[in-house]
Amino acid sequence: MKKKVLIVTNHRENRSPSQRFRFEQYLDYLRKNGFEFTFDALLNEHDDQLFYSKKSVIPKIILVLKLFFKRYKTLRIASQYDIVFIHREFFIIGGSFFERRLKKINPHIIFDFDDSIWLKNISKGNEKFKWLKNSKKTAEIITLSKFVMAGNNYLADYALQFNSQVKVVPTTIDLNYHQTYPQPPKKITIGWTGSSTTLKYFEDLLPALCIIKKKYKDEVDFKIIVDTDIYYPTIEAHTTLWNIETEIEELNKIDIGIMPLPDNQWTRGKCGFKGLQYMSLGIPTIMSPVGVNKDIIADGENGYLANSTDEWVNKLSLLIESVELRKKIGESGKNTIVKKYSVDANKQLYLNCFNSVLESGN
Repeated sequence: MKKKVLIVTNHRENRSPSQRFRFEQYLDYLRKNGFEFTFDALLNEHDDQLFYSKKSVIPKIILVLKLFFKRYKTLRIASQYDIVFIHREFFIIGGSFFERRLKKINPHIIFDFDDSIWLKNISKGNEKFKWLKNSKKTAEIITLSKFVMAGNNYLADYALQFNSQVKVVPTTIDLNYHQTYPQPPKKITIGWTGSSTTLKYFEDLLPALCIIKKKYKDEVDFKIIVDTDIYYPTIEAHTTLWNIETEIEELNKIDIGIMPLPDNQWTRGKCGFKGLQYMSLGIPTIMSPVGVNKDIIADGENGYLANSTDEWVNKLSLLIESVELRKKIGESGKNTIVKKYSVDANKQLYLNCFNSVLESGN
């Protein structure tokens, strides 16, 4: 008899990169191993657009009240499941009100998180509601959970303060999805992918990229894959609008992948996903030496780490000037993904986490 799992998320399937690459890509494997899933997303497509818009306060208050009662319905069905899997939080604002009630109804809770979500990092459309974020909420959810899946060691160390049943489960790449396609000869393309909320990290690197553009002129161009339309005159680059249908095709057009980050509490909790995507496609990758990036990259072997403007310019220049080095670093990076950060390399770990909750329940 299959074990029933209720997946509680903020977003519908295929909407959030965090969900897609944390757990959605494992569901078929888990189904083959005795599990079945009910997906309970808080925001439908219409509510999603309203929630993240910059519209007036009243429509958002009405929406939040509607969503509050929607989560009460989730509580009513929770007892019907062997496991309740929560990604990041049960409800999008406030404290652990729902999680505390869930604990009484069904204590077999797996909590999964992949960012420093105990910090108040708010989307631009909801900055005025920052006060509704409870900084103690994440710690409370971890305490209430039977098992915690953390995206890296930094997050796991935080979780271990409140729960001993914590496992590092990295964000991973499905190599059946991330396929490499041959590209025609062209300029060397330096690329970045992300969302409008992380675009500021790309923009922090513009001084180094301006130097590269002046140094190599028409030999290089830039691909910035993001969900907003912007032109950067200093590097003569338009953004490319992200689309799930063309995501891999656009990534394949990149010759050198970049992932700049400042070093702070929020970024130390990140799971290096942009870099993992580049590496999975054999794209030589340069990342800031922040958090898990230092675990992923062995500098000069499977990628590069760069901190200062000079380091970024020097390491970009090395790759721009040598096709052999790009190939060598790219192949080594892909091998790292295959061995450590692919779905195939981690699917048994994922299955073990779910089984451990069932075993503890028995």
